[in-house]
Amino acid sequence: MKILTQADRSFASTLKKVAMRGSVQSGAVEKVVRTILQAVQRGGDRAVLRYTKQFDRVTLKAEALRVTPEEIKEAYHHIRKDEGDALRFAAQRVISFHERQRTKTWMYQDNTATLGQVVTPVDAVGVYVPGGKAVYPSSVLMCAIPAKVAGVKRIVMVTPPQKGGINPYLLVAADIAGVTEIYRVGGVQAVAALAYGTKTIAKVDKVVGPGNIYVATAKRLLYGTVGIDMVAGPSELLVVADEDAKPEHVAADLLCEAEHDEDAQVFLVTTSERLAKDVSKLIGSQLKGLQREKIAAKSIARHSVAFVVPTLDEAIEVANEIAAEHLTLSVDNPFDYLEKIRHAGALFLGRYTPPSVADYIAGPNHVLPTGGSARFFSALSVNDYVKTSNIVHYTKEELSKVKDHLVRLAHIEGFDAHAKSAQSRFS
Repeated sequence: MKILTQADRSFASTLKKVAMRGSVQSGAVEKVVRTILQAVQRGGDRAVLRYTKQFDRVTLKAEALRVTPEEIKEAYHHIRKDEGDALRFAAQRVISFHERQRTKTWMYQDNTATLGQVVTPVDAVGVYVPGGKAVYPSSVLMCAIPAKVAGVKRIVMVTPPQKGGINPYLLVAADIAGVTEIYRVGGVQAVAALAYGTKTIAKVDKVVGPGNIYVATAKRLLYGTVGIDMVAGPSELLVVADEDAKPEHVAADLLCEAEHDEDAQVFLVTTSERLAKDVSKLIGSQLKGLQREKIAAKSIARHSVAFVVPTLDEAIEVANEIAAEHLTLSVDNPFDYLEKIRHAGALFLGRYTPPSVADYIAGPNHVLPTGGSARFFSALSVNDYVKTSNIVHYTKEELSKVKDHLVRLAHIEGFDAHAKSAQSRFS
């Protein structure tokens, strides 16, 4: 782990590079993605099946894309009871948290005018669940449950096909979360099918869930054709630690995020150079024996940085500049710093809040903004699955009170028809 103090010449440039990590775009990736999107838009199921064979090395017929109820029922026989109990426990926690996010239709009277907002769920949501390097039943819960809480009627899950069948944990999690349709298709072709619709997969209104750079690019390019939650990148964690933080805890937390992916990015900002050095050494020893040791080791070697600053206030400012997906405050009295944090996808406060507790069973959503986008994006929530429509009702009496102001503003902007639409009510 690279350790930099403010006296180091590369401190400022490294911090700037870290803060700008989300701005990197790949023209080559975008070209490939556009080709696949256009092919699926034109060819529908045929294109989806062709790319599934090409990229996933699985040959399917269109009628085999959808997972059957029997397959879902069978999945329960391939997991242990205590594992099913853990999924149900996590689901209840996620439900409990997200039910508190629900907003209702509201109205108020302004003299005789009625104003307000009506809140309605989107009709259909597509949940993308990655395959490949890991299995993410927790992401199924995090993406599908808020949709269910919001009142979405059609929740569609897509996930890359596997030669041995879709992982049973994903199927069980989808069933628990209230997913209504499951398709064995992944990658750009899956996102395209959700956005454009095919003969087998009806289109949805919004696509949510994490994926690799190709999936993220597809979501970005399809925004407007379909809604999206966010363009997510590799996982991130930033730990702000004082001199009393336990180095073994900090090292374990950093590895917790690093094991996601070789491109995962983890950072430490501390007031103690000794802590930074201890953490760096412990990462090396704690890596040994991890199931995903090689992945975590590459992440640490490529992207990890420890910034050493004089004060905690300066540490918080560095954290705000980086705007990480996950931010841990391993400090005394962490709530004292809460209002100073301006940019973070999720906050983990105190010495005994490991990031993993929020990944699985705390309840708040773990689909979070990455790449510095925490400056302007929020965690996935019930609000991502609803729309608000403004309500306006004027009586003739109330319209007459405001008509002159309306007409003046319309004339300022050069829109005579706007003015006449109001004046016509009194002619």
